[in-house]
Amino acid sequence: MLGQWLAIIMFVLFLVLLLVGYPVAFSFAGTAIVFYLAGWFIGALRPQVINLLFNNWFAGTINNFTFLAIPFFVFMGAIFEKSGLAERLLTTIGMLMGPLKGGMGVAVIFVGTLLAAATGVVAATVIVMGLLSLPVMVRYGYDHKLATGVIISSGTLAQLIPPSLVLIVLAQFIPVSVGALFAGALIPGIMLAVLYALYTIVVAYVKPGSAPPIPKEERTLGGWALAKETFFSVVPPIFLIFAVLGSIFFGIATASEAGAVGAVGSVLLAAAYRNYSWDLIKEAARSTANITSLVLQILFASTFFAMIFQQLGGQDLVTEWLVGLPGGKWTFIIVANIVVFLLGINLEFLEISFIVMPLFVPAALALGLGGALLVWFAVMMAINLNMAFISPPVGFSLFYLQSVAPPEVKTADIHKGALPFMALQGLGLVLVMVFPQTVTWLVELMGLSGLA
Repeated sequence: MLGQWLAIIMFVLFLVLLLVGYPVAFSFAGTAIVFYLAGWFIGALRPQVINLLFNNWFAGTINNFTFLAIPFFVFMGAIFEKSGLAERLLTTIGMLMGPLKGGMGVAVIFVGTLLAAATGVVAATVIVMGLLSLPVMVRYGYDHKLATGVIISSGTLAQLIPPSLVLIVLAQFIPVSVGALFAGALIPGIMLAVLYALYTIVVAYVKPGSAPPIPKEERTLGGWALAKETFFSVVPPIFLIFAVLGSIFFGIATASEAGAVGAVGSVLLAAAYRNYSWDLIKEAARSTANITSLVLQILFASTFFAMIFQQLGGQDLVTEWLVGLPGGKWTFIIVANIVVFLLGINLEFLEISFIVMPLFVPAALALGLGGALLVWFAVMMAINLNMAFISPPVGFSLFYLQSVAPPEVKTADIHKGALPFMALQGLGLVLVMVFPQTVTWLVELMGLSGLA
């Protein structure tokens, strides 16, 4: 019992360190070291327990081939971001949708969703779309709140649309395959993108002047020339993304193998569009190394923390609390969503995944959320993170866009613009919660619902 109380104090101290701004990896490792020594001192754990750490690192982490997918997908996204493929996509779709009210906004959502699928990294997607599309929409007379809202909402879909890094990291804690998580998140991700597009069109027609069509003199392509540019600019990236995801869904390739194909395919696309250079490869490789090293650093430190927390009895205590909540499964789901949303206001998805999923998953399994329903639970967590990331006043996506917004776009515009899209994400979360089939249908259709 003394060990369990020590575990609770350990967790509370860890959260305090995060709130005061201490780096998450050092917070994990520092509290683990202190409470390992404290547990040893009071006799709550044996000193030999530290030997398990190295086995957990090498057997559970280094030998986990799922994590190979992270550098591959990050590299694929970096090539899309830095080679000009995203800019060409946006220009072409903008020309295609330009005659419609709200057409440029819909084009931004479409390209932002594709870029989210290609990068899997929110910061990269929001910043790139902010640099490419926000000045253009401002120049065409778009309402600043609507313009910023479509960018941060579609860019934040990188946390949900596969091959999302969030889903790859979640696969470390959830006994289902990465392919099952990808399949489960696909329909909710597309559903949110469609909700954003419908809202943009409605606003464009209800509030005249808020999202005008692109002036005719600005639409330099039309007819056969536009059709040809659309085919060559849009079809190859979409084909690559769906080929990568399809190979995972149909069991042709593992997530790591598909990621490798995607990385090579993105380089070949850049070469085909004559945007290939060694500088491009070096910049993409540097971005990949930075993100991958961050993931591994947090992973190693969180493994140490989780092991000490579990040895002190904290895991069993938390599972007992969660399973014993009045109302059973639904109360647990509501509590889990509230916790993830609150943490998402101040923390990145990596930190949240490593903090709460080791606590939630045992309780979810104990409450009967196995197989496809466990995927459903994970997808709800990913949608919730989307809401937290654009929630004013401290959502991360807001700050990403602020860093690249032109001077005439005020901070208040960005924050106010996020609110209706945050409400749409809430609607999406409720739909997924009420209709689990939005997640489980594709998972079961592909035969991916078994526990890994």
